[in-house]
Amino acid sequence: MLHLLYILAFTILAVIAVANLIRNLVMFSFDRERTYSPKSSLASNGYSGSRKQFVPHPELLDDSGKLIKEPLLVMRSINVEDARQQLDALFEASPGQKSDVQEEK
Repeated sequence: MLHLLYILAFTILAVIAVANLIRNLVMFSFDRERTYSPKSSLASNGYSGSRKQFVPHPELLDDSGKLIKEPLLVMRSINVEDARQQLDALFEASPGQKSDVQEEK
């Protein structure tokens, strides 16, 4: 009998946790789409605070300066030799590489 009570309690807690997760995800997506104007936002003391205007990061802009609305993580396939050449070029161009070579001589 105690096992059934434990399973029932765990099931209820799991359902509450999943429902809370889904609710938070939905509220987060609605909150991201909402735009806030500086005039409508009030500070805690009732006066309008001086808020900065939203300035997007340059990587979030396309060539014409408009905000990108597509996924930013795009992976292209690369073979092992190309990756190894790129890593070797980065390693040889690093500032610590030149001093290490001079110390070994």
